[in-house]
Amino acid sequence: MTPDKLFDLTGKTALITGGASGIGFMAAEGFMGAGCNVMIASRKARNCEGAAAELNKLGLPGKAEGFAGDVGSQEGVEALVAEVMSRTDRLDILMNNAGKTWGAPLEEFPYEGWSRVFDVNVTGMFYLTQKLLPLLRNSATPADPARVINVGSIGGWQPRGGNAHSYGVSKAAVHFMTQTLASKLAEEHITVNAIAPGPFMSKMMAFAIGTPEQREKAGRNIPLGRVGEPEDIQGAVLYLASRAGAYVTGHTIPIAGGANAGIAVPANKVKATTVVDDE
Repeated sequence: MTPDKLFDLTGKTALITGGASGIGFMAAEGFMGAGCNVMIASRKARNCEGAAAELNKLGLPGKAEGFAGDVGSQEGVEALVAEVMSRTDRLDILMNNAGKTWGAPLEEFPYEGWSRVFDVNVTGMFYLTQKLLPLLRNSATPADPARVINVGSIGGWQPRGGNAHSYGVSKAAVHFMTQTLASKLAEEHITVNAIAPGPFMSKMMAFAIGTPEQREKAGRNIPLGRVGEPEDIQGAVLYLASRAGAYVTGHTIPIAGGANAGIAVPANKVKATTVVDDE
């Protein structure tokens, strides 16, 4: 099989939660470049519609459409599922990317800062996957499984989150949930994998790497000497979503410039003191 066919997604349909910005937007561009039609959903419909319009202006083979979808509650997940089902009867790729973080000193960290992060990062991810199984099953075959790609974090591998105490724990749960779902769904020809990004530009990381100076400084703590670029995300998710990754399930792939193999940055060097949604 030639490389262009190995990573081809022509005719596929994907849903990316939290896809209006950051890693979700990067992935959407990569999928569309390979011919995939992408639905982008996050809490703010206007942001999703704007992101879809921006992507469609690139002239890529695939098309994008954006609409509201909140995975932070049971009602929000069910409304999102209904919206997706009104637009398609099959789903080839589900990318669970919507995420939330909350930062506060340990002694002051509120109950809400734990429960709300887990509602989005873990519970919503599980429940959305569960409710979209009929659409994933409709596209799944032994030779070309349906794909679920969960977005974890290098912070779920190592304690790198500073005062965002619930975030890393939630992402560790994502990594384990990925293995659990993979074992349940393999016989139905649905693969489940995760990526664990390091520092990439997004709303969630703007406080730490929002300026060139911050990115250069952050790069010094990464073995490969830089923060991530969109192509780094796109290469990984295209592998997992295409024929190239059809025989892979139950894995979490770090996309962190080797940070997962190095020494964790001391927590007191990273300060997160505000609530930020990466949607």
